[in-house]
Amino acid sequence: MLEHAHYLILGSALFAIGVVGVVLNRKNMIVLLMAVELMLLAVNMNFVAFSHMLGDTAGQVFVFFILTVAAAESAIGLAILVVLFRNMDTVDMDKLDNLKG
Repeated sequence: MLEHAHYLILGSALFAIGVVGVVLNRKNMIVLLMAVELMLLAVNMNFVAFSHMLGDTAGQVFVFFILTVAAAESAIGLAILVVLFRNMDTVDMDKLDNLKG
């Protein structure tokens, strides 16, 4: 039978994989966004596990807000990537340093 500790360990492992993805991959912006999304989903899993463990639904409600923000962040991030790719023909982070604000 799965206990709460199993979910917390899985959430911690997914968060660690996301952190490693952000730290090690500084070149591809798509992989960077995927690593950030993985970290958000790991936090959501921990929220649900703690919410179930404590018998409170506040953590599960908070997960819906996080998922909404994550969906908006993904849509805006991918839209920015499409515009950058159309203008510069690359998504390499090293070649995107000459952007003007």
